[in-house]
Amino acid sequence: MEENKEKKQEIEVKSEKFKFNYDKHYKKILLIPVILMLISVFYLFSFYGKTGEFIIKDISLSGGTTVTLSGNLLDKDLNNLEQELKTQYGDISFRRLTESTSGNTLAFVVESHERPETLKASIEQILGEELTSENSSIEFSDSALSGNFYRQLVIALMISFILMSLVIFFLFRSFIPSIAVIFAAFADIVMPLALIDYLGIKVSAAGIAAFLMLIGYSVDTDILLTTRALKKHEGTLNERIYGAFKTGMFMTFTALAAVLPAFFLVTGFPDSFRQIFFILAVGLGADIINTWLTNASIIKWYCDKKGIK
Repeated sequence: MEENKEKKQEIEVKSEKFKFNYDKHYKKILLIPVILMLISVFYLFSFYGKTGEFIIKDISLSGGTTVTLSGNLLDKDLNNLEQELKTQYGDISFRRLTESTSGNTLAFVVESHERPETLKASIEQILGEELTSENSSIEFSDSALSGNFYRQLVIALMISFILMSLVIFFLFRSFIPSIAVIFAAFADIVMPLALIDYLGIKVSAAGIAAFLMLIGYSVDTDILLTTRALKKHEGTLNERIYGAFKTGMFMTFTALAAVLPAFFLVTGFPDSFRQIFFILAVGLGADIINTWLTNASIIKWYCDKKGIK
């Protein structure tokens, strides 16, 4: 009995030794998202200095020609078509639309900033067959029109963020908690954007819409955390934060369970849809960091200063 009691005490001592002390380390935890945010901002401005843009725009935002090959043209040597067009045009890109079940190619998409007649002639010469309405479709978007569309999307994104910020200030009526929520939402946009630029992904109009959706996705967990920490009085502050953490993580993982299978498993979706799923998934991952490391630490710090227990 005495030996068992000593072993139990030894286990409790080891457990206490490795137990995470949130009250002691929450300020240190805040350094992790701050460093990630600084790296993201530095990379974005470095990217802007090289390209003159914060994103790589696709045809829908920059203008150009999209040629979609289908029917009997899919039996041609499409790999050779890629290689030949790459030698002729430096800004060309390719996409394959496949069937979700069999994986068979349904269409082959060629995108370039060249004029439609020029790109069409090159494809016909390489394939040795005329492009018709039965085996292809050609779309052209003017650069001025696409640029104006892009500016309108960015303005809509900025207005949404400003309105969200005003609602947050009205809801909490306190500067530090409101800024913490707004900063977390801003970081949820900046971090995925830096990763997308690093991966060289061309952002479409659907991608801008995904960032717009991220504002709503990111703010809900921050509002949940801040409301429970400041306006609820059941239990201690740490217990309220932990309760919000469990609820918030359930919400986030539920959303991830919806978008990740759609991105990885359902290959039949158009690229614009898959881009939405990818941006949302990366944004939700960033939200875990920015809500439960950034916002939670700031709220904890604020409550300790204000004597909120």
